[in-house]
Amino acid sequence: MADTGTFDRLNRIVETAQIRFGRPIRRVTAPGGEGRSSFRLHFDDMTVIATLRPDARRTHLEAFVLERLHGQCDDLPECLGVVGEVMFQSDVGRRRLNQEIVRHEGKGRLDLAAEAVAAIFRIQCAARRTDLHETLPHLGAHDEWATSLVTAVDALQPYSMGIDARFDRAAAAGRLACPGRQFVKWDCRAGNAALNGAGQLRWFDFEYCGLRHGAEDFAWLIGDEAWPIAPDQMVDVMIDAFDPGCGHRIEAYLDYLSVYLTFHCAQRFKLIVKEARKRGWLSKERVRRYDDAGVHPEFAMQICRVGAYFAAQSPVTAPLARNFDAAVDSFRAILREGRSLKSA
Repeated sequence: MADTGTFDRLNRIVETAQIRFGRPIRRVTAPGGEGRSSFRLHFDDMTVIATLRPDARRTHLEAFVLERLHGQCDDLPECLGVVGEVMFQSDVGRRRLNQEIVRHEGKGRLDLAAEAVAAIFRIQCAARRTDLHETLPHLGAHDEWATSLVTAVDALQPYSMGIDARFDRAAAAGRLACPGRQFVKWDCRAGNAALNGAGQLRWFDFEYCGLRHGAEDFAWLIGDEAWPIAPDQMVDVMIDAFDPGCGHRIEAYLDYLSVYLTFHCAQRFKLIVKEARKRGWLSKERVRRYDDAGVHPEFAMQICRVGAYFAAQSPVTAPLARNFDAAVDSFRAILREGRSLKSA
């Protein structure tokens, strides 16, 4: 049952929507769960997504970006207006990519992955035709940010041998330093894309967007622990879809992607362990339905497989590959034994 805070937010959204659209709302549903910021408003002849976030600045940033990109590409929602702190946007569909991808197999699965990757490249290309590079925040611009990302590898230690002395943390943090030149949506986990009735895929949830290298968006997708495609196959997808207009040679682009993804995977693994200790394991179905952290042993194994693959691609991160591999073995045993990580 929704709590008082949720009812208050819903009442505020409904009142604001009736001001904006001047028509009655038949019902309201919560596609991501009642605790999320966005709700689907059902009118007689259409549906609209309404968003009311705790931080109104992020809502206004998202609306600003959607308006700038409108007409430049068709791979994202249309902003239908902002009234106070509530943003309204077009409904891009109910078939979320994180659920849709597991309904496909073989070529169909790879084709869907290719469309997701191509859509990100198109959004980034569209942003280069605007003035967003002059106005958006630079993400991860401080040394402390890169250092924090690198230290996430320490979460692997209890499930693997110690971190190899050859791993140079300073060199890794330096490799992650990157001027903010390219638009990034950020948080491109598969749960933040959906397909409409015609099968067109669109990305949504731009509240954390900004400027950085550009490969980070693909790291979020490939490094989504619930993403079921092997990392070597995703590299092939990246090569096929690569946009040379991004300003990087593909070899350098993939090298940076590999280094960044290694630490992104470590950070996701750290989150999984933290949530497993607090909440216990969740079902894979629940994780996908609510776009939750991948708190399941098989998802922990998946993120470590991805981390091991990409760590091995660069001399900067190669010493970490064995830690990811060992963590896979540890969580295979946890799964086999049915062991919980939840704290007493």
